[in-house]
Amino acid sequence: MNLWEGVTLAMNQIWSQKLKSFFSLLGVIIGVMFLIVVVSVVEGMDRYVREDFSSQIFGINTITVRRWPSVNINTSSDEWRDRLRSPRVTLDDAEYLRERLDLPARIGVLSDGGGEVVAENARSVENVSFVAASYEVFQIRDWAVARGRLFSPQEADRGAAVAVLGFETAEVLFESLDPIGRTVRVQGFPYRVIGVLEEEGSLFGQSLDNRFVAPVTSPLGRVLSPRGVVEEIVIQVDDPSLVRPVQTEVEGLMRVRRRLRPSEDTNFAAETADDSLSFWDNISRILFTALPGLVGISLVVGGVVIMNIMLVSVMERTREIGVRKALGARRRDILTQVLIESATLSTVGAAFGVAVGIGLAGTVAALTPLPAAVAPLWVTLGVLLGTGVGIAAGVYPAAKASKLHPVDALRYE
Repeated sequence: MNLWEGVTLAMNQIWSQKLKSFFSLLGVIIGVMFLIVVVSVVEGMDRYVREDFSSQIFGINTITVRRWPSVNINTSSDEWRDRLRSPRVTLDDAEYLRERLDLPARIGVLSDGGGEVVAENARSVENVSFVAASYEVFQIRDWAVARGRLFSPQEADRGAAVAVLGFETAEVLFESLDPIGRTVRVQGFPYRVIGVLEEEGSLFGQSLDNRFVAPVTSPLGRVLSPRGVVEEIVIQVDDPSLVRPVQTEVEGLMRVRRRLRPSEDTNFAAETADDSLSFWDNISRILFTALPGLVGISLVVGGVVIMNIMLVSVMERTREIGVRKALGARRRDILTQVLIESATLSTVGAAFGVAVGIGLAGTVAALTPLPAAVAPLWVTLGVLLGTGVGIAAGVYPAAKASKLHPVDALRYE
């Protein structure tokens, strides 16, 4: 029997016993489906986190100086007490770094928070993301205006009450009106709108366009942080190869400024985007470590079911096998036939699993903020795994069928 005949026979058997075949293949379908869905979501999120999330939240090629790390996982109460005793990051710290940093870098400061913005026409927007920033932050975060202008370095230095609105914030507050030159209030303080940022979309379902940006030395900056204090100093380099050297230099300068002895722990955080995303590396590593076990359980169950189905099939076709052997079929022919049927059965299940997995991954991406990226490599691997399970599950039934004696097989009732 050639390969095509074996595949055709297996497909006819699947088609003639659809319900039985479906339940036989359920384990393989679930295993491959789970593989495709999990890998697609995790890889999609990984790309999203590293490209979009990282650039939007941290900027490109940046080092961020904070009072403590941006991600705090498994932090003990003693560690938290030490962090709460650590000095705050200040505008003077930023100026100190500007004056002493040898490597070329762009340095900005910011504090953030949230609240309500009220326009002069009494319209308001809640849950607006407040950013009190220096002029450099616009370039570091790659924020550009769709209308109007950004505030100047001089306006930032003197704490002018001017603001740049996010695209959505401006649309809600002023609808068809031109927002430039109009007045809005934040925490009771009046601000003159001088610009509207370009539309950025959303990040994990959260709008990036509901934003209010003002100079860090303006009244908003004093609302978000005590006078002279900022939440972050952001340092950006143009050359990616300088990120780590600048990080090392910044850490050294900050330790000198805080008069820390070599034996003392650092009482601040100077993180790159990669450092801040280490929590995501841990999560994805755990998921990919657990994935083979979870998929393997389903595939083993599916393989056992397929093996039992093939044993029943061999038993039902004992006389047929006897006739074939009496007509000259060799053991190898019978062995090949059963293995091809088993592999075909499992491959069909894997193909269904891939199709269902791609559909579920697309549904997850459409209905939730979680992105999904279906890689051809994993589709191919899913099908190959299904085929491998079928071959492994068919070995015992195939061996049993090939060892049948023609006379005994023909006498089988």
